[in-house]
Amino acid sequence: MKFRLQKILSDRGVASRRKAEQWILDGRVTVNGVVAALGSSADPEKDEILLDGRPIPSGQEYVYIMLNKPRGYVTTLSDEKGRSNVAELVEDCGVRVYPVGRLDMDSEGLLLLTNDGEFTNRMMHPSHEVNKTYEVSVTGYHEAAVALLGRPITLDGYQIRKPKVKLLRAEGNRGKLLVTIHEGRNRQVRRMCEAAGMNVVRLRRISEGTLTLGTLPLGKWRYLTNEELAGL
Repeated sequence: MKFRLQKILSDRGVASRRKAEQWILDGRVTVNGVVAALGSSADPEKDEILLDGRPIPSGQEYVYIMLNKPRGYVTTLSDEKGRSNVAELVEDCGVRVYPVGRLDMDSEGLLLLTNDGEFTNRMMHPSHEVNKTYEVSVTGYHEAAVALLGRPITLDGYQIRKPKVKLLRAEGNRGKLLVTIHEGRNRQVRRMCEAAGMNVVRLRRISEGTLTLGTLPLGKWRYLTNEELAGL
């Protein structure tokens, strides 16, 4: 079966799709002795695909990882500001993996990573809405906060579905909430809290779909079990 060259290079752990596209444009990739063009396809099982004159790695086993992401790490693997990224935390898994979705630099908790592009596409597709639950510590807490936070407000021209909100603890103007959302808009929970008159001081994702973070230590990762994959 034929696939786009950038997908093949990405799936084989050689580079990201964006970088692979640039290599193709630079003339570094050949298929059966012919310099490839952007948009070219090949059959990785039948065609000879070379990068800089050398064969690309053979097909690799897919891995699926759960990371307990700390603050201070970005999920963009090529960051123009040179900030630390989550790939540094999973280097010892032995293959190049990519985040499934986002978790902003100041947030922490459950983040999935994999080298399976099709799995990522399925998880990120709008039709595959996965509930995500966060522990949210805020300042500016007030009596109407839970009701306001539970409204289906509009973000980026898109009306989010009504989130589930539970108050865990409140002391003065500080509160801790459990918030479950159904989408993944950019900085969604933080923006929801701002709209309700609160400021987020800590944001921690503790579950995604049927997956739970559990007791996984901060900054550590583990493989998903077959049962967990089946649940997704």
